Formats: sequence, structure tokens, C-alpha cells
Amino acid sequence: MSDRFTCFYCRDDLSGKKYVQKDDKPVCVRCFDKFCANTCAECHHPISTDSKELHYKGRYWHKDCFRCSKCYKNLAKESFSVKDDRILCGTCSSREDAPRCHACYKPILAGTESVDYKGNVFHDECFTCFKCKKPIGSESFITKNENVYCSSCHESKFAKHCTACRKPITAGGVNYQDQPWHSECLVCVVCVKPLAGSRFTSHEQKLYCVDCYKTHVAKKCSSCQNPITGFGKAANVVNYEGGTWHDYCFTCKKCSVNLADKRFVSKDGNIYCTDCAKKM
Repeated sequence: MSDRFTCFYCRDDLSGKKYVQKDDKPVCVRCFDKFCANTCAECHHPISTDSKELHYKGRYWHKDCFRCSKCYKNLAKESFSVKDDRILCGTCSSREDAPRCHACYKPILAGTESVDYKGNVFHDECFTCFKCKKPIGSESFITKNENVYCSSCHESKFAKHCTACRKPITAGGVNYQDQPWHSECLVCVVCVKPLAGSRFTSHEQKLYCVDCYKTHVAKKCSSCQNPITGFGKAANVVNYEGGTWHDYCFTCKKCSVNLADKRFVSKDGNIYCTDCAKKM
């Protein structure tokens, strides 16, 4: 009689039956599942002969249990990587290794548009103006108190505003009476001549160039009839009984001595020094 072909464990006859060769020993399906089957690293149940088994570096999984440890995507037919003994799909692995956006703290995946500013990385859509919240993109920006502003918001919030037109002064500008002006807004109210860098004056909160002030505003000297502008030699004036004189025109009618800082006598609309007045 020939030797019986039996299971190594239970000694059941394996003739005509399904079996598994384990370490050169025949094992029936039931005993294989009980004594020999590998344990799934995910579900911790035995991987029976009826199941598709996957293995990687001494670990075993059911086909349906071989999943990404983060998103649970099945990786039986997908590429994967291992990090800290965790199985990760390509996307989750990229997320794990990707830098974090300084604004939203979410990963910035490879191929994603980003902004690197002062050692911090941002998603392109997260690098926004502190005030209007619009993405900066390729536009210019200004930093103020560690916050980023687009040019228009920085102008509206921090720039000086012109006294005349109230619009922001982005470059240049001039100061007059401690107030900021666009150089093109500092003009004569009459001839619209630019006044920056030239002599001018103001009257009743309006600005005049020297010529227009002489023509349209300045009083006329009661003696020479020329305008009294307050400029240069005509800086000082004398006012008396409704009349106005250049200080150098305020002289004795008879001897022409200057009376701007001396005693005088008025007679018949004329001005005389005291000596000439006594002789009359």
C-alpha cells in the first residue's frame, strides 16, 4: 500500500483536495488559515487562502486593506511611499513633505503657485492685501507694521492727502503752511501758474503769484500809486486814516524826509514833518 497524502497538521487525506505547500509541507486550507496564514497589518485578521495577499518589508495586508493611512485610498494598484511606518499615497506623501502656507497653514503642493516673502511661503491666493484682502499676485506692494498692502490701499491709508484735491500724494509734493500739496495743485488762483519754487502769497485762503497779487489784490500806495505787495523793498507799510503807503513813500510833503518811524502832522490831506508844519 502506498503512503497516504495527508495534511501536515490534521492528517486529513488531501487526495483530490485543494491544499497549500507550506515550508515543503502540504497543509489543508482549513489548517493553513488556522495555523499558517499571515495576519493583516490593517485589520489584524488572518489572510486566508481565498484572499489576495500583499506584502511589503515583512508586513502583510488583504488586498482591500492596503490603503493610504491618511485618505484611505486603496493602493493595491497604485504607487505609494512609507513614512514613519505609515503607508501613504503620492498625494498625501506630498502633503506631508510640503511646506505650510504662512497664512492658512495648509500644505503647498508641488506645482502650486506660491509666494516666498521674508522667509515665509504663501499660496498665491493667500498672499493678500491686509486691507482689501485681494491677492497681490504680480502687483507691487508695500509693507507697513509687518502687514502687506497693495499700492492703492497703502496710499489711501497712509499717504498724505493734498490740501487742494484731497487725493493721496504718492511722490514728491510740497508743503505750504504745514500742509501737503501736489506740486501741480499749488497754483495761482487767477493765472493757474505753478507756484512751487517761486514767490507767492495768500489772501483770504487763496494763493496768488506776485503779478496776479499786484494786479487783483494789492492795495495801491497813496503816494506812488504802485501796488503794496509785501515783497522785497515793499515789505513794510504804513496805514493812516484809511490811506496806505510803502514805508519808504511815507515822507514829508515839503522836505521829503521819511516819516515812517517819526512824528508827523497831517494837513489838508498831506503829511508833514513837525519842522515843516511849524513853518507853514
